[in-house]
Amino acid sequence: MAVTLTTPNTLLGLYQPKGDAAKLASNLATVVLGTLLITICAKINVPVWPVPVTLQGFAIAALSAAFGMRIGVATVALYLVEGAFGLPVFAGASAGIPYLMGPTGGFLFGFLVMAAIIGFAADRGASGKPLTLFIAMVVADAVLLVLGFAWLMALAGNAGWIDQNDVVGSAFRGAIQPFVVWDILKMALAALTVTGAWNLLSKR
Repeated sequence: MAVTLTTPNTLLGLYQPKGDAAKLASNLATVVLGTLLITICAKINVPVWPVPVTLQGFAIAALSAAFGMRIGVATVALYLVEGAFGLPVFAGASAGIPYLMGPTGGFLFGFLVMAAIIGFAADRGASGKPLTLFIAMVVADAVLLVLGFAWLMALAGNAGWIDQNDVVGSAFRGAIQPFVVWDILKMALAALTVTGAWNLLSKR
């Protein structure tokens, strides 16, 4: 059975080895290296409470656009597993299941959805279309913000960082307001990076 974890429409698909074993090995290596990039970008952050501003979204958007849906989702999934087992991959100093269940949990699990949406678009040819890819990234990021907001709302009753007299406004200020402008810029940079690389490499 052929190993088809990405498509020819992605940057990874352009340079897939011919043999199935080599394809599988390169895909596994790509996933592991992808988690390292996400970790590095998680550590580049502004420690805003309760949810820090990081470059994770940029890394996940770029990786998913470059690798496609299956590799993108697999990379985020492995990243979350690493964090669940206590590896210091998240933006904060701690990790483990309690961190995943904390205020950033909605964003962390939402990264899976983000990777799926952007990767789906990439698999269908968005990698070479700046505007199409940017729109897909903005939609994916909007879904991410909604999930992060919903997660904070779900935790509102037991959270000291939520103003119990203004739960919705407090969750909005914690999960959406600090990120909107920065996220649009990050998605634009990710889209330009991937489409630029596509246009350069596909010609070769």
